[in-house]
Amino acid sequence: MENQPPTPPFSPVPAPMSESDVRMWAMLAHLSALTGLFTGIGFIITPLIVWQIQKDKSAYIDYHGKEAVNFQITIALVSAVSFLLMFVLIGFVLIWIVGIVWLVFTIIAAIKANNGEYYRYPLTIRFIK
Repeated sequence: MENQPPTPPFSPVPAPMSESDVRMWAMLAHLSALTGLFTGIGFIITPLIVWQIQKDKSAYIDYHGKEAVNFQITIALVSAVSFLLMFVLIGFVLIWIVGIVWLVFTIIAAIKANNGEYYRYPLTIRFIK
């Protein structure tokens, strides 16, 4: 017991992630929004959770996490406006368009993130910089 070398101090710095893991987490930041189809509110909360947990591990994940959260917040606002416009009947059409745009852009962003590309959602309000 006395001849054992001293144990190194605990290092709070995690081991670097592989490039494929970084791309996977960036992709999951976008795809996690699809949980909103089942939970109703998961489309904002789950990308936020993924981003908050993984943002310090890679600048690439941080970028895609911010993009995903900003897009989901923007879509939530546009959906609320569409819902209010249902009283004027235009909202019934608009809500379907918003839903299709949400699904298509989310999938495109996930594919781009998994391919190692920086994707910027169009027409998105940048709440988180």
